[in-house]
Amino acid sequence: MPSTKKSTSTSPKKPAVLKNESTPSKPRPSSSKNGNSRNKSDSGIHKRSRSGCYTCRLRRKKCDEKHPSCSACINLGVKCEYSRPLWWGAPEQRSMEKEKVKNRIRQTKMNEKLVSKRGRLARFYEAGFPDFQHHMADHAHTYSNGSPLSTEYDFNNPMLSEPYDPFTPRLSTPAFAEGHYIHDAYEVDIKTERQMFVNDVPICHESSTSTFNTYTPPYLHATLPEFPGDNWPIEQNHPAPFLELDPALYEARNSHSYSFWQTNIPVEDRDRPLLNHFIENVLRLIFPILEAHQRGPSRTKAIIHSLETNKSYLHCCLSVAAIHMKTTTALENEDIDHDIMRHRYEAVSELCQALGEDTDHKQILEATLAMIFFHCSVGSVDDYLPDIPWSDHFQAVSNLVERLDLPGAMLSCGPQMQPPFNMTLTAWIDILGSTMLGKTPQFAHMYREKHLSSAPSGLRELMGCDDRVMYLISEIACLEALRAEGRVDDISVCSHVQALGQQLDFTEPYDRTLELPYSATGDAIRPEQLTKNMTAVFRIAARIYLCSLVPGFDRHQQSNLNLVAALADALQYIPAGPDGYDRSLVWPLLIAGTFSIPSSPLRSVLNERVILMGEHADLGSFGRMWLLLQEVWRLADDPILPAPLDIQSGFSSVPEQPYLKQERSPTPATGLPGIEPQNQQVHWRDVMQRNGWRFLLI
Repeated sequence: MPSTKKSTSTSPKKPAVLKNESTPSKPRPSSSKNGNSRNKSDSGIHKRSRSGCYTCRLRRKKCDEKHPSCSACINLGVKCEYSRPLWWGAPEQRSMEKEKVKNRIRQTKMNEKLVSKRGRLARFYEAGFPDFQHHMADHAHTYSNGSPLSTEYDFNNPMLSEPYDPFTPRLSTPAFAEGHYIHDAYEVDIKTERQMFVNDVPICHESSTSTFNTYTPPYLHATLPEFPGDNWPIEQNHPAPFLELDPALYEARNSHSYSFWQTNIPVEDRDRPLLNHFIENVLRLIFPILEAHQRGPSRTKAIIHSLETNKSYLHCCLSVAAIHMKTTTALENEDIDHDIMRHRYEAVSELCQALGEDTDHKQILEATLAMIFFHCSVGSVDDYLPDIPWSDHFQAVSNLVERLDLPGAMLSCGPQMQPPFNMTLTAWIDILGSTMLGKTPQFAHMYREKHLSSAPSGLRELMGCDDRVMYLISEIACLEALRAEGRVDDISVCSHVQALGQQLDFTEPYDRTLELPYSATGDAIRPEQLTKNMTAVFRIAARIYLCSLVPGFDRHQQSNLNLVAALADALQYIPAGPDGYDRSLVWPLLIAGTFSIPSSPLRSVLNERVILMGEHADLGSFGRMWLLLQEVWRLADDPILPAPLDIQSGFSSVPEQPYLKQERSPTPATGLPGIEPQNQQVHWRDVMQRNGWRFLLI
């Protein structure tokens, strides 16, 4: 008996094994042996934290001591450390590290929930909406039947519109619906004074003026005596009237109204800084061209209204604000990542709930477009947080647009009618986004109809490029998709390229000279001249994109070099720097940059403009475009030498990279007999696919 007690006391590490050994009966020794081996493996999994990694010891959890990382740390997404870290010695640092680990675990759980929501959202996209592909194909056939793309159509016909008369009664007629007149808004200044008294003695007096815009004409009896008839502004069409407005004065006059809007948006106290950051810093980055044209906060008011009434839209904007705050203020703590993922998850959750109820389709469309487009203005190129790709969101956008019949509303818009903003934004994403995917635009039939009728869609005022050029970019994307599918041969491709090139010629203005878009005083932007300059840049990029579809195209061809040089010259008429408009030229800079050669002046011009932009060059679509260009240049400009035949035979097992093609370089030979250097012909879309980049570069 004493010996038995001694044996049990000398093996305290395996009480479970001894306990399990006593349970099986004697006639079954084999099962007892198997049970011992199984219990040994189980005991190896659950070890005390004193011998595990320091992260599990900090959390006071079991550790399986796997190397280089234990299973618990891998599953929770935290750093596993077996060597004694610096924070282990001090209790204060240990508690801080424990909070960081908790936040990281919380973020990992949030990511898992977002992934589950992503699958649920994908099921809603597929099952919640009917498949409109056949329906859209039928529409495309109907619209295109009998109205092919004519090469003789003249786009130089001026589009005249009658000037707006504020004293004309606004009647609801079939031709001019109420509220669709295009004219400058009336500015109303409201002065507010506040005075503080102490014991009936005035000690403080404050006065502020807020400006609001309204499209309602003033009363006749209040305006006629003070405004003579010859002083009423008459709207002109060529060119449009320009109102010189100091941007600093405009921001100062509207800061009070912005603060008023912020207080009316229902958010939690912890999210109030994110909301303020979005309105004060992010809002001005989203639609710079539209702000230059509208000369007022009308679009800002619409965004503020969506923030007040659309919860999914609100959480999307708060997530975007957190991303911008993280990248601009160099915040690397876990709290800002948690805010990003929290609001991203809430936005998707609200969207799933709205899709499940199948109501408020307009709000769903606004929130989904915000999830696609707002991210183009913020974020760094190395964003590691999970998110839903823009192309998946756009699938729901196309279905919602069809449900709301926005293409029909767009086609019925006359010259004096305001196009639906959501459809204009959708067209912008659809046309340039289709070039990212190499597919036909979803609403190519609508753009073709608008192109044939020379009717605008609001793209020029929204993103700076003339509508006709954008329509032709859609046609070029269709041609590329047909060529990729093998539905057109090389002869047909060349014929279509020639026809589309003539259509681009028709979009050229009568006066092709470019000039800086600044006003006479130099402190304001002329929006008409700005869009003229930007259209010229887009037109040259569209020509490069079109010529790249010709069989046997080579970037060293003189015609391509001339086009790239012409785009570099046109860039000098676009304001540069952090307050410039380079971020609105992401797509043309991508197209021209990928087909440029090392000695091209465009590369030096781009480097200079990137330096002028400072930290803003790393953010949003511009930063992603610049990263993609550098990767394309690295692969395409690296000369390679073909190995001799005997060496090639020895390495025949090395797989060839399918996205790289060989193209002859015009540089002289290297001195080796019979061997000339070759450059790799790299397509930017293949580079994106290779690196897993699903960018929307607009």
